[in-house]
Amino acid sequence: MSFGFVAFHYPRPEHLEEFVGRTHQVREVLASQPGFLRAEPWVTPEGDAVVTTGEFESQQAFQAAFAAVAQELGSAVDFDEREVKPRQIHTLLSR
Repeated sequence: MSFGFVAFHYPRPEHLEEFVGRTHQVREVLASQPGFLRAEPWVTPEGDAVVTTGEFESQQAFQAAFAAVAQELGSAVDFDEREVKPRQIHTLLSR
């Protein structure tokens, strides 16, 4: 059973491209971790949200991969004033 996530991010319009760039940095770190299967950033047609999706072999692989992101990118991935509202992150299990 694989473990996934869908995260909704709401960057301010003037920070959209910067935010998308950050999601690509996160993806690079995730992709180097054991158990990583895939991750993709998406932008709504209106440009009001960035949606990231990902899949890992297990919940443990997911947790370890994001720990590596936190260690490597640090505060670059923290919620801050560049976002208009808090992120919504949902985890998923394949069936």
